[in-house]
Amino acid sequence: LPSWQAPPRSARNIPKAALSDGGCCVPPWKMWLSPEEVLLANALWVTERANPFFLLQHRKGHGKGGGLTGLLVGTLDVVLDSSARVAPYRILHQTQDSQVYWTVACGSTRKEITEHWEWLETNLLQTLSIFENEEDITTFVKGKIQGIIAEENKNKEKNEDENSDKFKEAELKMRKLFGMPEVEKLVNYYSCSYWKGRVPRQGWLYLTVNHLCFYSFLLGKEVTLLMRWVDITQLEKNATILFPESIKVSSRDSDYYFSMFLNINETFKLMEQLANIAMRHLLDNEGFSEDKSLPKPCKTLKHVSTLKRDLDARAKNERYRATFRLPKDERLDGHTDCTLWTPFNKTHIAGQMFVSNNYICFASKEDDGCRLIIPLREVTIVEKADSSSVLPRPLSISTRSKMTFLFANLKDRDFLVQRISDFLQKTPVKTSPSSSKEKQDGFGAAECEEVVENLPQSPLASSPASVSINKQNTPYDNSVPTANQGLLKIFSRGSPEDLGPKMAKEKMKEESWNIHFFEYGRGVCMYRTLKTRELVMKGIPESLRGELWLLFSGALNEMVSHPGYYADLIEQSAGKCNLATDEIERDLHRSMPEHPAFQNEMGIAALRRVLTAYAFRNPNIGYCQAMNIVTSVLLLYCSEEQAFWLLVALCERMLPDYYNTRVVGALVDQGVFEDLTREYIPQLYEKMQELGVISTISLSWFLTIFLSVMPFHSAVVVVDCFFFDGIKLIFQVSLAVLEANMEKLLNCADEGEAMTVLGRYLDNVVNHQTASSPVPHLHALLTSGDEPPLEIDIFELIKSSFENFGSLKADVIEQMRFKQRLKVIQSLEDTAKRSVVRSILPESSFTIEDLEELYVVFKAKHLMSCYWGGTSTAAERHDASLPYLEQYRIDLEQFRELFVALAPWSCGSHAPVLAGRLFRLLDDNKDSLINFKEFITGLSGLYHGDFIEKFKFIYKLHLPPAYCSEEAESALEATDFFTDSVTPVGADANKEEAGNKEVKDKKDEKASTVKDYKYYLRMWAKEKEPKKESIKDLPKMNQEQFIELCKTLYNLFSDDPQEQELYHSIATVASLLLKMGEVGKKFTNTSAKRTENNDMSNVVSTQSKEQLTSPDSGQAILIQCQVKTSSDGETAGDKHALKGQLENMRLAEGEIGISPSQLASDEEMKDDTSMSSYSVVSSGSLQCEDIADDTVLVGCDTATAMKYSSIDVDWSISFEQVLASMLTEPPLVDYFEKKQDIRSRIEACKQQRAIERQLSSSSDYELSVLG
Repeated sequence: LPSWQAPPRSARNIPKAALSDGGCCVPPWKMWLSPEEVLLANALWVTERANPFFLLQHRKGHGKGGGLTGLLVGTLDVVLDSSARVAPYRILHQTQDSQVYWTVACGSTRKEITEHWEWLETNLLQTLSIFENEEDITTFVKGKIQGIIAEENKNKEKNEDENSDKFKEAELKMRKLFGMPEVEKLVNYYSCSYWKGRVPRQGWLYLTVNHLCFYSFLLGKEVTLLMRWVDITQLEKNATILFPESIKVSSRDSDYYFSMFLNINETFKLMEQLANIAMRHLLDNEGFSEDKSLPKPCKTLKHVSTLKRDLDARAKNERYRATFRLPKDERLDGHTDCTLWTPFNKTHIAGQMFVSNNYICFASKEDDGCRLIIPLREVTIVEKADSSSVLPRPLSISTRSKMTFLFANLKDRDFLVQRISDFLQKTPVKTSPSSSKEKQDGFGAAECEEVVENLPQSPLASSPASVSINKQNTPYDNSVPTANQGLLKIFSRGSPEDLGPKMAKEKMKEESWNIHFFEYGRGVCMYRTLKTRELVMKGIPESLRGELWLLFSGALNEMVSHPGYYADLIEQSAGKCNLATDEIERDLHRSMPEHPAFQNEMGIAALRRVLTAYAFRNPNIGYCQAMNIVTSVLLLYCSEEQAFWLLVALCERMLPDYYNTRVVGALVDQGVFEDLTREYIPQLYEKMQELGVISTISLSWFLTIFLSVMPFHSAVVVVDCFFFDGIKLIFQVSLAVLEANMEKLLNCADEGEAMTVLGRYLDNVVNHQTASSPVPHLHALLTSGDEPPLEIDIFELIKSSFENFGSLKADVIEQMRFKQRLKVIQSLEDTAKRSVVRSILPESSFTIEDLEELYVVFKAKHLMSCYWGGTSTAAERHDASLPYLEQYRIDLEQFRELFVALAPWSCGSHAPVLAGRLFRLLDDNKDSLINFKEFITGLSGLYHGDFIEKFKFIYKLHLPPAYCSEEAESALEATDFFTDSVTPVGADANKEEAGNKEVKDKKDEKASTVKDYKYYLRMWAKEKEPKKESIKDLPKMNQEQFIELCKTLYNLFSDDPQEQELYHSIATVASLLLKMGEVGKKFTNTSAKRTENNDMSNVVSTQSKEQLTSPDSGQAILIQCQVKTSSDGETAGDKHALKGQLENMRLAEGEIGISPSQLASDEEMKDDTSMSSYSVVSSGSLQCEDIADDTVLVGCDTATAMKYSSIDVDWSISFEQVLASMLTEPPLVDYFEKKQDIRSRIEACKQQRAIERQLSSSSDYELSVLG
């Protein structure tokens, strides 16, 4: 940031090293500028102060006045962004005979610039007057200022980021305009127009991590817009006649249009990223955290912040990982254009090479040309080959599988080789014992391929993971072996001889794939081309299905990178039970029950272990229905560990958010499918919307990848293509199914008929090429009709899907997913709000509208605490596994802010204390957080009910646990203050004996009677009913708590129109209650005289009381007051006088029981003009301090005063006594019976951010701009 925008620091905080010649004091820092020449000193500037060497000026349009010129300058500053570069105040240096000025300092407020001016006058004027030559004066000033700046830079912290000064200036301007704290980071800002009505307002759009902000100031008219990303429901780029090439931002309330961007695509992509981060935060509480490991740029970019670079890098990483199916923690280091020699067609293919920390990848420029993945763990040699005219700048990479890849036309080959070498050095090398020899290579390509080639016989025989799994068999179930190969191999039906032609067809497929492996390679480093897709579309042989699923999904890379991980999860989860494991157990026998592999304990146990291991790996997902169906199919072709890693790839990369508690991913793709239907089959779209079929069919189709709606051997062909092409294939097949049934669907009358049509069609999708025995399809049995079915070949269906809908692109699908994700998540949030409101409504007296508004305010406060920190972390405040009612929680700090804004009574400075007590009362589980239900419970106690209910709630705020004794000076435990009665010695024993006898009699009676179970059920139900708390259940209140109650009531009445009547009423009630407490104390002391200790204490108490009530002690008890002349006039004086008298009365009667008639009258007090700090409050010139603080007694020595200023522990009062006394005062009853309107307070709370933004600074500059 430029020095003028940083907060000033006092001179005493600057180190002495900044001192220079002449012993000058150190100036305020960070506002000094390196001297630059200014030719026109008065253009757009007004001089305020001047001396022989310096001028202090302010910019026109800032400060007072300015007229039309000021408006024009202010408008230009906003439109041209000069307000970010030009400070509103500056100091110039000039000598008398020179026409050249030099800028030496600037400031954003008058206070800042005044500090600089005073420092210059104090420290430099006298020194400069000594010089005779003006050039020497200028040289000295420039050297002095530059020395200060150099010292400041030397002491500057080294962890400053590399953001440009211009960007830092814009960030500070954003914070000042919108009242943002420093933790709110600006990502980027753009010049644009905001269409307010039909008038464009030119200004600046600021995109922060959590907010979208816009500011415009044109000819004195200000436009300010502030939106949270979590409130945005739609974000789209469109072009209309009214809004040419604009960005539309929609919230629940209205739409906003922004246009005239210099680079609208860049702006829109950044807005998409930030909105996505906000949606992720709502979905699983995954907030934004800056990536500290990004490489530093070669040079500082003027308009790009570190956060913008971070987000750009994230977007590239996501595209890179999605393109090549790489693990989620893989980070792209860079990419470059090149060519790749492809031996299968003897040509050079143009494309790009991508290098990350663990992989080298290649993608041709043509989508289906060629893709290549080379794990660095496979690389053995990287060398630069000789250049030639045919092969310029070649690079050769050899792998352990004896494959060599030749890249050429690399622009910076030397740098690339160095980067690859650096990553190779960091690649871990792990030893892997083999049956023949010790290998030092870890998991190389050759070893991986050997493992995969032997997959059907022993998939994990050569991997260390299988050894650890086999060793872990015994802890779980000795009788059930671990499935270390595909269950289909173990439980295959029929013999190959019986299949005849089908087996021959299967062998032909295997031979085709072997030829392909020979030409294109096998394993991770295989060339993936259009030929590979054609083979997949024709069907993968069952013997290769597990291998190729692992390869195409990227699961093989993760499995090889984490040896033993699955075994560790199995060991950790063994014997542990939670909600996920209970749901897994419930669904185990529903997973393909028609297949023999899951009709025995081995298959069930394998399924249990895989699902449980994943539930412990990812507790955010845990277990979701449909995962059991998918996992059971994976286990048929893969070992347990391989099925586990395939499940990881499905849930976390290929089908993101599909299997969480709200199936958000499936709902998002359902919306995408609707959009695709409208685009590709428009004539059917309207009918499908009318029938409401899409929302029904898409979930079952997508969640199980057609496994639950198609015959098994047909569905696995869809899974084959899915692992190769991703979600695009699911959309293609779904569209092909709708198109094939278009005529029938258009004639359907209702949803049920449409579902029957689609169900019968899918049931009859067959695979005649399968070599396995058919598996019964339960869905087909349920939907079979009278007509003979028309069979549809699965391979023809897939072929038609590519022919008709193969133009679908992955990037287009991701764009559509983003659009739908905003709608889905916001719709789920609205549903959650309605669910919460419906559940609370019976227990609350607020209306539905009020509860919805309060939920919005509460949630906003929760999210703000997650953005800007608090006493607990965001993860602690939000738990997606909890019911909607308990997901959002706030801590004490946020609760205090809401209490001050929403409480029905103004409590003044006492509000934070009262909020803390209410928070402790509501926090039942003592986790220092309260949820929305607890919050509403507290507000309902304050707003609703009659006088008794409201006052009972206030009474409870002054009892434990709401009231903690640490708040008062006595620091005594509340439970020790009083007891109802003193039990004589031996009474407890007699009572216990009598109780035991009564219990014994009841037992005998119970044994002698016949058991009435209905009676016991009724009694049990009665015990379970919530007991309504009565006033008799409330404990008594001691003297300390009673004093705090009086203080609270005094503060409640402070701003009420009937303030004086209320004060008089509470004084009357307080005096009566204090005397009642004294009477109760005497009875208690009388009953306690049987014990010797209590007898002694009564003697001392009586003597002390006599001493205090003797004539020598004075006629009144005086309290300490602070002498202060009131500046608020007669009204304030009357108020303080009345308050002082009330407090005097309470103390007088509370400490010694003196009646009100014994107090000095107001007239007598007016004659006393003493200015002693220990005097009776009787006029407006005195302001009383808190009642419980600094209380002294006059008329006795210091020791006695100290002794009797403490709390009387024997004094107590009950709620019934307090209530009866309060009911005798109509003003008090009317005050609490008066209905309060919460709507106005909710609206005020919503506008609080805007008010804070306008009042965040009181400088002339800001008041002129924001006012």
